[in-house]
Amino acid sequence: MGATPEAPARNCPRCPRLVEFRNSWRKREPDWFNAPVPSFGGDSARLLIVGLAPGLQGANRTGRPFTGDYAGDLLYDTLLRFKFARGHYEARPDDGLTLLDCRITNAVRCVPPENKPTTAEIKTCRDFLNATLAAMPKLTAIVVLGRIAHESTVSALGAKRSAVPFKHGGAHDVGDYRLFSSYHCSRYNTNTGVLTTEMFRAVFADVRKFLDR
Repeated sequence: MGATPEAPARNCPRCPRLVEFRNSWRKREPDWFNAPVPSFGGDSARLLIVGLAPGLQGANRTGRPFTGDYAGDLLYDTLLRFKFARGHYEARPDDGLTLLDCRITNAVRCVPPENKPTTAEIKTCRDFLNATLAAMPKLTAIVVLGRIAHESTVSALGAKRSAVPFKHGGAHDVGDYRLFSSYHCSRYNTNTGVLTTEMFRAVFADVRKFLDR
């Protein structure tokens, strides 16, 4: 079997439940992206951010990770603050925002019903996460947003999950990489106080300090 391409094809057939959900939204909203969402940012970046999956009315609609929903508001504001992005975020893929030494992807590339991918879907889509990691020769730091992204990334790096537990603000050396963990920047987490803006910024302050050593 040959190398897995980093980006799934538009009609990737690997996960039947996600295919069915994707097709239902293509009929309902034919002008939306409604396809596996590709990574955003160049493969020469030293920082990779791994989210969970495209949001239904966010990346699934716009075609760019974390674009069009609240999670993107907080993420891109933070990236701009710590010089991992340049321009203005306007919640649309043609807003001219550019990432600097940073790339963004998702553990699962297709939108899942109720934002909940199954264990099998996470495992199936890990081939693309593996390919993304392999395509980044200068990769040094990885920020994982939420437990699912954390665990899938740890598995993709060939480490045991028990040896790299998830904890907000935690940092682990996994092989050649420094893995930084954060709660997901979802509206639910911020509205309930699980994640504050200050907590989120603190993670990226640590990342910036690490990369600027």
